[in-house]
Amino acid sequence: MLKKIVAVAAMLCATASFAAVDVNQASAADLDGIKGIGPAKSTRILDERKKSPYKDWPDFIARVRGVGTTTASKYSAEGLTVNGVAYPVAKPVAAAPAPEKPVKPARPQKPETKTVAAGKTPAATAKP
Repeated sequence: MLKKIVAVAAMLCATASFAAVDVNQASAADLDGIKGIGPAKSTRILDERKKSPYKDWPDFIARVRGVGTTTASKYSAEGLTVNGVAYPVAKPVAAAPAPEKPVKPARPQKPETKTVAAGKTPAATAKP
């Protein structure tokens, strides 16, 4: 029976650690629990939140120095939300194939000519 209670408690703790953290309601400790957010970043987030709550992700990105779209995507993947909404992840667009380089034609080969060494005559014109 004790093993079951411990197992249930462990499962509850595990699910709580993966719960979403809303940036408008999180404490400094909650924000520090998000991978990539340290004490300095959480202070910036909380200072901006004191001015007014964040409306949406673009508002959050614009107001918090050091947070761009890539960072916001990482924070969202770690469980951070703005008003309960995760950062929208854009589907990667397949890269357009690179245009083929034009193939240069091969240089024409020069015809092979045999040269006669100076001072020697060809065998057909040699005198007996």
